Amino acid sequence: MGLKHGEVNPLAVANLRQVDFCPAHFEPVMFDLVVDQKIITDWLYENTDGRFYIGQAVKQGEGDEKARLCFCVAFEVHSEASYFAMFLTTINSHESLYL
Repeated sequence: MGLKHGEVNPLAVANLRQVDFCPAHFEPVMFDLVVDQKIITDWLYENTDGRFYIGQAVKQGEGDEKARLCFCVAFEVHSEASYFAMFLTTINSHESLYL
């Protein structure tokens, strides 16, 4: 898991971890952003190894709900999407600023 564990990630060295668009094979995690985007990005760089997309996406409404914009983080490695989703409530809260 990166320099935190004494390993160099070739994607990070080449500045290729964060992509500018969301490829179809990436696993998305959509949510309402509460904290600054940098907190999310820093967590991703420190705790994941694969490529990821971070930005806005349209979330389709269910039933009578209208579609709306929300924040999206998508992962090439699907297990990293699960890992991120488990920690999302902790990362995306104002209390995380004081950890």
